[in-house]
Amino acid sequence: MPALHRPLLEHTAAALAAVLEFKYPADAVLSRYLRAHRAIGQQDRAFVADNVFAILRRLRLLESLAQGRDPRRLVLAGLMRLHGLSLRELDAVLNSGERDWLAQLKGRAEDDSLALRCDFPDWLLARLQRQYGEQELLALAHSLHESAPLDLRVNLLKAEREAVLARLAADGIGARATPYSPLGVRLEGKPQINRHALFLEGAIEIQDEGSQLLCQLLAPRRGEMVADFCAGAGGKTLALGALMRSSGRLYAFDVSEKRLAGLKPRLARSGLSNVHPQWIASESDARLKRLAGKLDRVLVDAPCTGLGTLRRNPDLKWRQDENALAAYRAQQDRILAAAAKLVKPGGSLLYATCSLLEEENAGVVESFLGANAQFSLQPANAVLAQQRIALDTGAYLQLAPHVHGTDGFFAALLTRSR
Repeated sequence: MPALHRPLLEHTAAALAAVLEFKYPADAVLSRYLRAHRAIGQQDRAFVADNVFAILRRLRLLESLAQGRDPRRLVLAGLMRLHGLSLRELDAVLNSGERDWLAQLKGRAEDDSLALRCDFPDWLLARLQRQYGEQELLALAHSLHESAPLDLRVNLLKAEREAVLARLAADGIGARATPYSPLGVRLEGKPQINRHALFLEGAIEIQDEGSQLLCQLLAPRRGEMVADFCAGAGGKTLALGALMRSSGRLYAFDVSEKRLAGLKPRLARSGLSNVHPQWIASESDARLKRLAGKLDRVLVDAPCTGLGTLRRNPDLKWRQDENALAAYRAQQDRILAAAAKLVKPGGSLLYATCSLLEEENAGVVESFLGANAQFSLQPANAVLAQQRIALDTGAYLQLAPHVHGTDGFFAALLTRSR
């Protein structure tokens, strides 16, 4: 942690104030703020970002301590309660009256209510408590209070995992193989891996282990016709293309041209030649109709609340609400039904989210299966076992940070019989 000084505290509070408007994703707001203040040094920039995200993870607790949402008080409360700084270490940046307030805060016992210990809004707390029960909910919440590790996927078109691990070790970067994904590497700390030769050459991509496992579950083969129905910037598209050994045909569909544009430099690095990005206006775009009943495998990484990624995006729990959940739920039904039309008899359809909520996960799948008798659930544990991946979460793939060390993911593999 850099030496604390008044301008640094003021920048952190100002950046936090912008984020707390909750109009845009926190990472985008922070990036905009730091671009507008280029004089801030590298260490200080990291301090601002790390503290803003730490406060978002424990916002409910810190608001109770600060008795409101004053950004400066939230930063000071966070430095004392989350980082353990003493009054003496904070003294140089305090204004009149803040010393007495912090002295009282230091001696104050924490509220041990479930809401503050978990740090979820009420609507989310109620749902997760019903799903998990109190003890597992606490374990989940505590894992979400930590920052996520940095995972990489090895691009087998350009490197082997052991060679990547050896190269990283030689360059002084701590890393180890991920426990489940056969292509995953987990880094120690947060090195600037996007400047490393392995990244620039396309031998590695940044991808959470859980996201890698979704692609392993779909298990595309050489020469097949496959679609990533909600491709975004293409992280899973690239993983699928590598599993196909750059053969066959892989469509990357998305309704956002901006997101698809983010795939282009990644695709160029990857060395893949079988990927075909295509913008679509909606899930019912006429360009999809020509592929009806022709694809071997389709991935639907559906838009969702994203609550499985709270270690990375803690603002989501404060930006989402029950109305947003209902809107996502309707969208998920439409997208899954549209994507299913592309699957040929004998083909596979993988429905996935990075949500923790049953309504967005099993609820969507069960509703779809009830209306589409030609599809059936293929047990995820059996498919992974065939690939010698030692992971058994039952018929559905259900990953959680407190159990598996990944982001929270859900996936259901469905096969079409006719």
